Amino acid sequence: MLKVRIKVKDKKFSVPIPYPLLNMFSLIITSKRVNRMINTAINKDGSKFTFPQIDRNDLKPLLQSLSKHKGIVLVNTKLVDGTEVEVRL
Repeated sequence: MLKVRIKVKDKKFSVPIPYPLLNMFSLIITSKRVNRMINTAINKDGSKFTFPQIDRNDLKPLLQSLSKHKGIVLVNTKLVDGTEVEVRL
């Protein structure tokens, strides 16, 4: 399970994200229809950036390896104003 912890001033938030939800999100991101919708929204703003097409077979080994390495801290940041963000497997 991916755990996102956010601390803002006196409040703390913790958001657990289960691996099946990550797999569903990867299905959505890798679909051609969603990619087309994202690129048309970017082009409306006049930006020259295009969102690349991601192959599902490329993401599958990454998602499988995430479940094998539990407890690793992926992101740990502290801002000057006291905001802290931690993403842990």
